[in-house]
Amino acid sequence: MTTSTKGKVPTGFADEIVISESSFRAAQRGPEFKAGQKRKRETKGDSSVVYGVGAYKGPWAKFRDPTPEDSGSEEEVTDNGTDEEDAAAVVEPPPKMATDYAMTEAGETTEFHGNDVYDYQGRTYMHVPLDLDIDLSTDELKNYYPKKQVFTWKQHAGSSITQMHFFPNSGHLLLAASASGKVRLFDVYHDKEMLRTYSGHTKSCNDVTFNNDGTEFLTASYDRYMKIWDTETGACKAKFTTGKTPHVVRYYPSDNNQFLAGMSDKKIIQYDTRSGELIQEYDHHLGPINTITFCDENRRFITTSDDKSLRAWEYNIPVPIKFIAEPYMFSMNRAASHPKKPFAAYQSSDNQIVVYASSERFRQNRKKSFRGHNNAGYAIDLDISPDGNWVMSGDTGGFVCFWDWKTCKMVHKIHASNTPVVSCAWHPRETSKVVTGDLDGVIKYWD
Repeated sequence: MTTSTKGKVPTGFADEIVISESSFRAAQRGPEFKAGQKRKRETKGDSSVVYGVGAYKGPWAKFRDPTPEDSGSEEEVTDNGTDEEDAAAVVEPPPKMATDYAMTEAGETTEFHGNDVYDYQGRTYMHVPLDLDIDLSTDELKNYYPKKQVFTWKQHAGSSITQMHFFPNSGHLLLAASASGKVRLFDVYHDKEMLRTYSGHTKSCNDVTFNNDGTEFLTASYDRYMKIWDTETGACKAKFTTGKTPHVVRYYPSDNNQFLAGMSDKKIIQYDTRSGELIQEYDHHLGPINTITFCDENRRFITTSDDKSLRAWEYNIPVPIKFIAEPYMFSMNRAASHPKKPFAAYQSSDNQIVVYASSERFRQNRKKSFRGHNNAGYAIDLDISPDGNWVMSGDTGGFVCFWDWKTCKMVHKIHASNTPVVSCAWHPRETSKVVTGDLDGVIKYWD
């Protein structure tokens, strides 16, 4: 009688299946692996090291790619090296303070465009002019909204204006950054000429800010660099990078030797300009950082992000003291502090300006909401008059809108451009002087 073999596996066939599966897994790992070989992990690192070489990774240590020296035996792939040896093999992160031009195509340059570098007394444009019919040192003034255009600067034409700031306290100079990567300085009085161009960013310059006395300013660009410039000479004094794109930069008002930068990788980083070292990270947001606003006598600051939330922080402490994220909230991409009261106004992406308290509770003031303009799709700038009575904002339709702070009613609207007005600033020492910048790179001065 013949024995049936139906449903049975021939001898040795199961072994062949096991071998084939092992070979298949090895093939998935790469041509360097052999059957039965295990993948190496990076060292766990030293728990006392937070950043840099040998930083603690713990159970999150990644797999290392095999090297030609790695063999197929399990005994030989076992990690017998010391932590110091493994730490030395780890690739160093990008420098916190860049000292070369590895990420840029050219160095920093500057060009003076004015008539004379020095006046008859040997003073540069940094000196506050005294031959004007207005005292640029006065603090108390009553503001009014402007009605007519008095001057136009077209030196940035062809590239969008991204940010503008008047010279601190006096306002006799205007600093403007553009999408071309160039930053230009203009004289607000006398001949209203362009004074200097600062070149050194290879991509759009998305933020610029003065220090307290205006002797230097800080720029942030999509070329992933933050640079400190000397306002008078145009020299680049320092530059910083983490390999990520900075969206917003702010000097610490109480100590201009430190600054904060909001990055595209959801972090707020803190630098010391003297050592060039990254000294603190604030890492709780879930999206790129949009605004940084100091408050409460500079002991705290508020940040907003694309994650549609607001967080308040104690300076130097990387844990938020307040977190606000409501279902009705939109991302807030521009901010302005009230000069007289503990409030901060934010440009919300749902076509309104919302107000939050910048004191202990950090609550939204639901009675303060400024509407009537359109900002969807653009990072539209806003500003508050020095006396705190007027709120100003750009508009995607080319308008400049003015609201009364107390009543929240729109009181004035100027058609300033045929393209979106994306930047605006209020003169710190004039009653009704404002400046606007549009998507075409045209800067207009209003009174």
